[in-house]
Amino acid sequence: MYVALKNIHLILIALSAGLFITQYILMVSKSPLQNKKFIKVTPHAVNGLLILSGILLLLVTGWVPFRPGSEWLTEKFTCVLAYIALGVFALKMGKNQLLRGFAFLGALGWLLMAAKIGMTKMPILMG
Repeated sequence: MYVALKNIHLILIALSAGLFITQYILMVSKSPLQNKKFIKVTPHAVNGLLILSGILLLLVTGWVPFRPGSEWLTEKFTCVLAYIALGVFALKMGKNQLLRGFAFLGALGWLLMAAKIGMTKMPILMG
């Protein structure tokens, strides 16, 4: 059960990141494809499934964020929140392309940090 859930979670992470990058490229290039229903709906569905798979992994493993001994999970959760916030700023709320570009790069940085923490199970900031 754990291995299947973990693999599903990893696939959804890759899909989510790929869709985020695709949305950003379409936005920057002012492509008419960015207005297609598929491009607008699919990332939300993938991200919802990603969150669900994360919750199921927590239930299966028994890990609980914000508790002693699971500092790495707390940091990963924080990284994911920062990724989401900067992703929203990059795609929707940024006032100009420069700010959106910095938000995009920042979001990818937080995503990479979450990946590193998830793979090593070692906190970086609170360790």
